[in-house]
Amino acid sequence: MSITIPKIVVIGGGAGGLELATQLGHKLGKKKQADILLIDKNRTHIWKPLLHEVATGSIDPDLDGVVYSAHAAKHHYRFQLGTFCNIDQSNKTITLSPLNDELGHTILPGRTVRYDHLVIAIGSVSNDFNTPGIKEHCYFLDSSQQAERFQHSLLDSFTRLHQDDNQQQSLNIAIVGGGATGVELSAELYHVSELLKLYGLTNMSSKRLHIHLIEAGPRILPALPERIAVSAKRELLKLGVNVREQTQVKEGTAQGFITKDEEHIDADIMVWAAGVKAPDFIKDLGVFELTRSNQIQVNEFLQSTVDESIFVLGDCCAFTQADGKQVPPRAQSAHQMALCVEKNLIATLKQQPLRGFKYSDHGSLVNLSSYSAVGNLMGNLTSNTFFIEGKIARFMYISLYRMHQRAIHGSAKTFALWISEKVLRVVRPKMKLH
Repeated sequence: MSITIPKIVVIGGGAGGLELATQLGHKLGKKKQADILLIDKNRTHIWKPLLHEVATGSIDPDLDGVVYSAHAAKHHYRFQLGTFCNIDQSNKTITLSPLNDELGHTILPGRTVRYDHLVIAIGSVSNDFNTPGIKEHCYFLDSSQQAERFQHSLLDSFTRLHQDDNQQQSLNIAIVGGGATGVELSAELYHVSELLKLYGLTNMSSKRLHIHLIEAGPRILPALPERIAVSAKRELLKLGVNVREQTQVKEGTAQGFITKDEEHIDADIMVWAAGVKAPDFIKDLGVFELTRSNQIQVNEFLQSTVDESIFVLGDCCAFTQADGKQVPPRAQSAHQMALCVEKNLIATLKQQPLRGFKYSDHGSLVNLSSYSAVGNLMGNLTSNTFFIEGKIARFMYISLYRMHQRAIHGSAKTFALWISEKVLRVVRPKMKLH
């Protein structure tokens, strides 16, 4: 008689979801103590804080991404391609939408997947706050596909300028949202515009690039300490970014943005990076208790408030701390939540007490491409905060990505990846040119 092992389904292969599936694979899947299944609508994983580099061509997702199916085979979990669209709590099943190819032909019909324990880690998407014209005219950077769409448009615009006989023509890019994504994208755009000279586009330079960074609040990087915001703004102004604070956009058009004061900000390319929310379909399910931004309310153990067999982590998770503040939607939050859910799932299977989640803010870092980085680090032994910038801050920023790689690949492979990246830099272009 065969023994049925518990099935743990993780929906979403972002930073937290992939780290969780990997660790559960090693600790439970390898020993056949549980069947671990990761479901994602994409075939590959890119660390979300790097999407602005995908958008500028600094990173090639085809080369730098993690292929879920290959990763699953090495780390003792299973992967299934699919888009989560419904849930049946009473029967403990989820429904996946039909899988179609690029021409709309059905590859797989809608499917039902059973679970014993479910983890929702579907991340977040940009919140356009129902602003007219934004969906129709703006680029978003919520996924690798969206970032690549932007990159193709950017490369086409660079090519047009290079071959234009009128050397006075320039490229206007307007970015709404002065958070980390908007700030880092602004700096990265100037960096790649200078790299183009190395690849034959000698008529293109940062002098022909005009970037407007638009923030509705009183300062950029509103979620970070003011000292970081001041330093980042100083660096952006040096590059030539037109930083527009206290500027609220009320509409997007084919020609640019219209502000609340009826000012027109002309733009050839428009990006919306103002605010995030969990995907709207979560609200349509009518199952969970949600915040205004569609985040799923959880208890102290990161279980949904409506069903203890469903855990939630990452950007779509609404965890209220003791001081009444919610855990911010950051990569470090997803990492810490994944560790907590991992321990609580193992404890659940062993019928042991669960551990409450406690968020530790290790500081914040903003990468200004190759020019600089700024941030603060929280002291582990004291309550002091250390402000850092320049090469030290950039080194710490890169270290965060290495920590993520280590969590999903292990130390040996992370070191091997670092070596291979060094070697490939000799033969690969410094930016994606197709």
